[in-house]
Amino acid sequence: MELYVFLIFSLLLVFSSLKVITINNPVKAAIYLIVAFFASAVLWLLLNAEFLAIILVLVYVGAVMIMFLFVVMMLDINIVEIKEGFVGYFPFGLLVFITTALLLIFFLNDQFSNMDKNIIQEIAIISNDNTKNLGFLLYTEFILAFEIAGIILLLGIVAAITLTHKKNISNKYQNPFQQVNVKKSDRLKIIKGEGENK
Repeated sequence: MELYVFLIFSLLLVFSSLKVITINNPVKAAIYLIVAFFASAVLWLLLNAEFLAIILVLVYVGAVMIMFLFVVMMLDINIVEIKEGFVGYFPFGLLVFITTALLLIFFLNDQFSNMDKNIIQEIAIISNDNTKNLGFLLYTEFILAFEIAGIILLLGIVAAITLTHKKNISNKYQNPFQQVNVKKSDRLKIIKGEGENK
C-alpha cells in the first residue's frame, strides 16, 4: 500500500511541477504549485517526517502561496509576452536543467556509493518523536547554520523591500531638521511698497 501511495503522489508531484513551468496562466501555475506542495507533504509523511510535512503545508501553502496568489492577481501580467519569452528561453533553460541534474547525480552517487547503512542512524536521537530530534539538532549541532539561514532570509526581506520601495514625489514630506534650523530671514521677507517712505 505504501508503494502505491508513493507512486501516485510522486507522479502527481512531477505532473504538477511540469504544469507550473509550462502553463501560461500565472494563477493556474500558482494553484499547480500548491498541489505540488501537498504531494511533497505526503511524501514527507511516508518518510516519517511529519514535522516537515506539516510545516510545508502550513508555511508554504498557508502563507507563502496565498501571498503569491494575491500578488499575481494584483499585477497586470501580459500573457502574450510570457508566451513569446518561453520559446526563446527554452533551449537555455533545458541546458541549465540538464547540467544541474548531471551535477546532482554525480554528487549524490559519489557521496553515497560506499554507504552500507542508513545515514539517519548517525544522528544522535534523544526521543522517538521526530520533532524533538529535529529541534535538538537545530539548536545544538547545527545552530550556526540555522542562524546563518535566518540572517540570509532577513537580508532577502530587506533587499525585497528596498528594491520595491518607491518614494512618491507627489506627496509633501516634512524634514524636522530643516524646521528646527530655520532662520527668520529664510521665512520672512519685508517688501516696502511704493507709497512708503524709504
